[in-house]
Amino acid sequence: MAREENRTLTSTTARTPAVPHARKGPGPGEGATRGWRTRLIVVGIVLAAVNLRPAITSLGALLEEVRDGLGMSGSVAGLLTSVPPLCFAVFGVTAPRLARRFGAGAVVCAGMVAIAAGLLIRPYVGGTAAFLATSALALMGIAVSNVLMPVIVKRWFPDRVGSMTGLYSMALALGTAAAAAVTVPVTDALGGNWQSGLAVWAGLAAAAVLPWIPFVRRRGGPPAEHAPARGGSAPAGLSAAEAPALRITRSRTAWALAVFFGLQATAAYITMGWMAQIFRDAGVPAGTAGLLLAVTMVMGVPLAFVIPRLASRLPHQGPIVLALGVSGLVGYAGLYLAPAAGAWAWAVLLGVANCAFPLALTMVGMRARTSAGVAQLSAFAQSTGYLISIPGPLLVGVLYQHSGGWGLPIALMAGLMIPQMIVGILAGRDRTVEEEATTP
Repeated sequence: MAREENRTLTSTTARTPAVPHARKGPGPGEGATRGWRTRLIVVGIVLAAVNLRPAITSLGALLEEVRDGLGMSGSVAGLLTSVPPLCFAVFGVTAPRLARRFGAGAVVCAGMVAIAAGLLIRPYVGGTAAFLATSALALMGIAVSNVLMPVIVKRWFPDRVGSMTGLYSMALALGTAAAAAVTVPVTDALGGNWQSGLAVWAGLAAAAVLPWIPFVRRRGGPPAEHAPARGGSAPAGLSAAEAPALRITRSRTAWALAVFFGLQATAAYITMGWMAQIFRDAGVPAGTAGLLLAVTMVMGVPLAFVIPRLASRLPHQGPIVLALGVSGLVGYAGLYLAPAAGAWAWAVLLGVANCAFPLALTMVGMRARTSAGVAQLSAFAQSTGYLISIPGPLLVGVLYQHSGGWGLPIALMAGLMIPQMIVGILAGRDRTVEEEATTP
């Protein structure tokens, strides 16, 4: 009977016209092309990630020189350190719509072009307003790329979200640390000209444009044989296109993740914008202060690879959230009590705490089932989160100027770590936004 069923199926298949899109195996040359594209997308992801923070940390290393050169007050400098989260919130929310219209690869490619142009132009425009405007151009490119990185990982590597998130998080941390560490020495080597020290990072962004060029005309993700239902793991029996629409604001998990993202971003941008200055005001030389900031950032290189892989294996990411939060609290306490004496220890501990960022990105990929859901969640969590983070760096600048010291700003940073741990535990629960926000 089984043999007869097999013969029937065979004959039916033979009579059925071939459907081009139903091929199970690649045609001649398609496997090599697919492998080449996969390797190229990995290179593109890594190079893009390396360029997502040097615009910020290079400025943090030279903030005093930029303030003197442009005649900024402490409050205006605080505004300058608030520009990144503002741009990420405003421009990041447009990323899914742009990706649907032009393709994710094209949007990331354009983002790298914007970063390169902004970094090249901003040191030479003259005046605070123009400096802010050209910074916003670079940050616009960073914003859309921030949102689309989890989407691209979900589409191309649906079965390796943790490891690929770890890879680009590690590359992001490496770029962040490199900019913090070498900006001051490079500036000194270029004759002490802060404009040249900032502009040199445009070259790295220009290099990141190249691997994305082949994907400019490809609106989709990988070939259908490589990715289920447009690159996502849709609910059983449903493709991503057939899955019910999401009302993301109905999801408690999405809100918890957005607030967690916002509070960790607040800490990160205060650290990138002000930590070198805290050490300099404590009597640490400028070059050493830049290295301390680099140590904080470089901690993310190994941990950004380990934490996503560990998080993807755990049903609940709350324990990781708690461990990172405790490291931050101890680091802030040391920064208040003995900023110069224990500088290296505090830099390490705050670097560990800053690894809440790759953890948040990993949870974005884990808290949605499809690439479409990841796109919505990523845009919502990052845009809402960056809106939440906007007042933090500005408030630090105001508190520093009016109190004449770093006691109140550090107390603010430590105080924000408590709610960050609470919402991080809520965001780390084993559930998806589709379970909470699917419209009937």
